Amino acid sequence: MNQEVFEALAVALRRGEEVALVTITASSGSTPQRVGAKMLVYADGRTVGTIGGGCYENDAFKKAREALRTRQPVIEKYELSDDFAEESGLICGGQMEVFIEPVEPAPELYVFGAGHVGFSLALMAYETGFSVHVIDDRVKFANSERFPKGIEVLVDDIPSWLEQHELPPTAYAVIVTRGHTHDLEVLRILTPYQLRYLGLIGSRAKVRRIFDVLVSEGLSSDSLSRVHAPIGLDIGAITPQEIAVSILAELVAVKHGKVSAAENIVGSLNWSSKA
Repeated sequence: MNQEVFEALAVALRRGEEVALVTITASSGSTPQRVGAKMLVYADGRTVGTIGGGCYENDAFKKAREALRTRQPVIEKYELSDDFAEESGLICGGQMEVFIEPVEPAPELYVFGAGHVGFSLALMAYETGFSVHVIDDRVKFANSERFPKGIEVLVDDIPSWLEQHELPPTAYAVIVTRGHTHDLEVLRILTPYQLRYLGLIGSRAKVRRIFDVLVSEGLSSDSLSRVHAPIGLDIGAITPQEIAVSILAELVAVKHGKVSAAENIVGSLNWSSKA
């Protein structure tokens, strides 16, 4: 049974799907499954494998889907009492502990802009475990000789590339192009998407001007509220390398559920008063 789970897990990771792995880590007394039994839970509700069925499996299934949302592992303990056994239709009477672990493939990071900040960020993010894609229309900056093997480098007009490629909702997108106009063009396309992370480089004044334009074009404040801008954690970064560190720190914090967009935005209905 676990072989089926492992095979399904491997396929999910290759496809870029997020899943939660539920494993019995301890048991005592009479339980329907032994330690090590596993169940895989998909975001859409599909499952592979079983940890024994009944109400406790249904509860673990719900906790697994919640773990996918929060991206936080959890340990659940079940007392298979007579009442519980009667409700679930199982004759047990033991105790069981399960570990629910969200499992996701290497997070996809799209760096729009291959300049100094984009270059440094791509290198560090790749070493941190992100699957990195760098897109820029300048061959001088976006070339395989400049970036190490393992980082995908694409030479193309960014808006044109985005029109042909839809980013997955689990993607992280960083906008660090060579100027305000280019940043605006990319943000205009990406803001309506529900991405794991969307960040825009620049000062508060720059962000304010770009947001003003998008609001005047009819973009909702709810969409803008998801943008991390100014980008990165506030560590007093000055150099391109330091700015890249601050951005990567924010990406990692979002990955582990430590930072949400609402904690680091300029945008909302009253955002202009903060700039």
